[in-house]
Amino acid sequence: MNVRRKSLFRLFVPICFENLFLMLTGMVDTLMLSSVGDNAVGAVGTANTYIGVFIIMFSIISTGMLAVMTQNIGAGRPGVAWQAKQIALMFNAVIGIFMSLFLYAFAGKILEVIGIAGNLNELASMYLKIVGGCCILNALIPVFSAYLRAFSFTKESLVASIIGNVLNFVLNAVFLFVLHWGVAGVAFATVISRAVNLAIDIVLATVLIKAKNSPERESAKRVIRQIITVGLPAAMETALYNIAMTLVIRFMNQMDSEGINVTARSYTIQITNFSYCVGAALAQSNAIMTGWRVGAGEFDECSRGVRNASIIGVCVAVLLELIFALSGHWLLSILTDNQEIIDIAVKLLWIDIILECGRVTNMVYGQSLKTSGDAIFPVIMGIAFMFLCAVGGTYLFGIKMQLMAVGAYIAMALDECLRGVGMILRWKSGKWKTKSLVRG
Repeated sequence: MNVRRKSLFRLFVPICFENLFLMLTGMVDTLMLSSVGDNAVGAVGTANTYIGVFIIMFSIISTGMLAVMTQNIGAGRPGVAWQAKQIALMFNAVIGIFMSLFLYAFAGKILEVIGIAGNLNELASMYLKIVGGCCILNALIPVFSAYLRAFSFTKESLVASIIGNVLNFVLNAVFLFVLHWGVAGVAFATVISRAVNLAIDIVLATVLIKAKNSPERESAKRVIRQIITVGLPAAMETALYNIAMTLVIRFMNQMDSEGINVTARSYTIQITNFSYCVGAALAQSNAIMTGWRVGAGEFDECSRGVRNASIIGVCVAVLLELIFALSGHWLLSILTDNQEIIDIAVKLLWIDIILECGRVTNMVYGQSLKTSGDAIFPVIMGIAFMFLCAVGGTYLFGIKMQLMAVGAYIAMALDECLRGVGMILRWKSGKWKTKSLVRG
């Protein structure tokens, strides 16, 4: 099978639009659900937070699968890439079935253990039963989406995502405003749209990719080991980041009794998420190219590509964040009329220029290390700096030094920048060249 290897730009654009579309869809969903009431928004937000924790388990397989697939595609072994997809599909399907049954059966108990507010419990339990009970969809979609992306079919993956999310928007409107099903309607809309998204991904992957016909195969045990070797550390890093951010938010909630500082952070994130989506798409695109190049043994080209992607990412981040900071008062006035929150959030937007420079560098180099097979180092960096700088710094600068949300953002910027420097130094050491998953 002849595999196309697209340029960074041609990979980046569809992935970027897919990320932005998903983010905007989430925002629209929240606005539509707000018509039901604040309790509905809070219940769904809480349930989704804990569904997200369980979804991390699925990323163990899909992240490792992408590294195995792209390296074998680069090495001219698409048959092994297909084999990796089949193994990942089997694992995620089994895990997804058990997780769906668990969330459906114990939704109420899970919410009871975490101590959800009484007025949110019934609605959150209903949503968790419906959406969590079908979380096998969340297990399978990343497998087929990554399969399409690894073989350069990024536009096709975007089309599937757009159709699914447009359907979600339409069904939300019908279930909320016509049938008046409330939170249950939003849950059913989410499940149906994800099922359609998965069905389209499966059809596209089957029709467009003929890697199954390629004769190359590896030992199943070896492929499984490679997937877990990359996927498990990557999932651990994501889990650690979620824990660290939970602790940061907990400290921010202690900064004032009215919740002004944590609210200012929430509004800031609504704006800066646009920059994050661009940086994340650039990192994801470059990671695919890194896998191809490592598999092909094109190490010099790989190093140049990662460096150039990082430079582009930093330039774009500075430009976008500068625009957000300069227009901060106007943008925030659209979201809130609380002048104190606006003043704090504007300060955070200026600090976010540095934070996003560190974050995009961290993402580009970090994901390149993972795709090359050097997946342990990013976890070590995460343990060292997420908790020392982001969590510890939030307590020190934000609470002890009374800089409040500004102190928290300084701490998070310090974390991202130091991890970014660490990733660059690791990449420049060249040790990733010895971690290739493809036999020489």
